[in-house]
Amino acid sequence: MLFRRIYQFLIVYCLGLACLLGIKQVLTLSDYVIPGVPLILETAGRVSQGYLFDVFNTLSVTILGQIISILMAFTVGILGRKSSWAGSFIKVMAYNIQAYPIVALAPIIFILLGDGFLSRLLIASMICYFPLLLSVLGVMAVPVKDIEHFYIATGRMRWQLEVKIRAFENLSKLTTVIAGSATLAMAGTIVAEFIAANAGIGYSIRIALYQSDLAGILVALFMIGIVISIYQGMLETLGEQVKTKWSAPKGGELL
Repeated sequence: MLFRRIYQFLIVYCLGLACLLGIKQVLTLSDYVIPGVPLILETAGRVSQGYLFDVFNTLSVTILGQIISILMAFTVGILGRKSSWAGSFIKVMAYNIQAYPIVALAPIIFILLGDGFLSRLLIASMICYFPLLLSVLGVMAVPVKDIEHFYIATGRMRWQLEVKIRAFENLSKLTTVIAGSATLAMAGTIVAEFIAANAGIGYSIRIALYQSDLAGILVALFMIGIVISIYQGMLETLGEQVKTKWSAPKGGELL
């Protein structure tokens, strides 16, 4: 699964680069507008090491932001799973907050917190959080009637057991959403760094943009794609292991 993610990215990146170079040839554009392959390779040799450290810097914020968003989404999802007034209020509040685009809120965040680590972390968490929340709310709000009825009838139902049952029955959906949220968390971090930050690959892309260095931007996109593909592939592999362990904990027999 990890290697599949990598070669899928390489195919998409190469196709995009081929289209860009095709436009360059058709319109006979100079290297200043669209860089040729030699210039891209020369730029890669010059900036790759620095960009790699920048990507890992961004990835560290991404992972932490994703962890925070997962904890927040499950907390709100569990609290809002009931059809009571409190549960409905939590869901409506979550939906209303989602209506505000994060890019519009980003300037407020930077004004209050500055352009350091906390701003990057908060924006990454918020962008990653809302899709996770919708999925978790959808899972936790729908009863698994065939299973839950037995525990309710025997008086053994507790909220912890209810959450476990619903999470287990929708484990495939939850693991897929969590793995997919890695891309959103990475994008959120890069957006935060691009708007106003002093570190990370988004900050490096902003510098390259101001210098009209398209070759540097292409190298940065390659670095981002490779790293996020590896990270997402690892999450998907971990998700498959969790599903296998939960589904067949003893002797290979399904629950």
